[in-house]
Amino acid sequence: MNTAVKVGAFGAGIVLAFGAAFGVGHAVGPIDSDPAPAHGGHGADARGGEQAPGATGVKPAAAEAPGGLQVSERGYTLAAPAEPLPVGTRTDFRFRVLGPDGRPWTRYDRAHEQDLHLIVARRDLSGFQHVHPTLGPDGTWSVPLTFATAGTYRVFADFAPTGDPGGPLTLGADVVVAGSYQPAALPAPTRTATVDGYTVTLAGDLSATGSSALTLNVSRDGRPVTDLQPYLGAYGHLVALRQGDLAYLHVHPQGAPGDGKTPAGPGIGFHAQAPSAGNYRLYLDFRHEGTVRTAEFTVTVGAATVAQAPPIAPTSSPAPEAEHGEHAH
Repeated sequence: MNTAVKVGAFGAGIVLAFGAAFGVGHAVGPIDSDPAPAHGGHGADARGGEQAPGATGVKPAAAEAPGGLQVSERGYTLAAPAEPLPVGTRTDFRFRVLGPDGRPWTRYDRAHEQDLHLIVARRDLSGFQHVHPTLGPDGTWSVPLTFATAGTYRVFADFAPTGDPGGPLTLGADVVVAGSYQPAALPAPTRTATVDGYTVTLAGDLSATGSSALTLNVSRDGRPVTDLQPYLGAYGHLVALRQGDLAYLHVHPQGAPGDGKTPAGPGIGFHAQAPSAGNYRLYLDFRHEGTVRTAEFTVTVGAATVAQAPPIAPTSSPAPEAEHGEHAH
């Protein structure tokens, strides 16, 4: 039996549950959501969204929901494309952020050299991209994107709306890339990743019970890289996505380029706290010799991991036979 899954026009209905098509926002307004403290976005000192350099990551008494799980929050809504997108073709990816009045939001506070950071990953945690769209005068963001494989992708808009006392936030929505696809298994946990001849080694353990120190050491051809270049105002950017629901965590390193005390490698140090136990995929963006590269790791936090549910034990009486002689699954 062919295990490949076909994604096509049917997937558009799935996307409608997460994001509004362009123009619809004016008619229906933003999706209602209860006010909540900011937990996402660049510069927020909060678990589950952006964690600022040096953040303690101490778990609050009432844990906030991780960033990126909602398409609408505090009156803002991520209006992502509802139609299936093409696979393997460079596409002008367009979306809007609707404000509390239902109109496209156009005022953003710049954080780490950008007004909005767009993170893209397929639901199986493959196909990661970190890009920076351009804002048009009508409130439409656009960025060239290529989706290498078909499937359902999660897009995260990480931004700070100007004048909003709640601060930065991260909204997430699903988009569908049409075509046949084979879901990828999550790679096994490892402390070493290779990309374009570079080796990145992870030291430290991500924890859900408190802030932990992580250091990612970059080398090439067995030699430490000591001349990393700033990328978006830092020597590295670390994104973590939780397997299952893709809860979002974005962390910046301690120190800053040019501060007189932060070395340009080989180690990039972070302090972070995971929102819960489980399996996570870590993505480290770093820049060297003018090129930004991404090293990827799988880590397990705590004893709990996302796994297949155990089979249901048979009952004492046989189940009724399904029509046409087939058993229901």
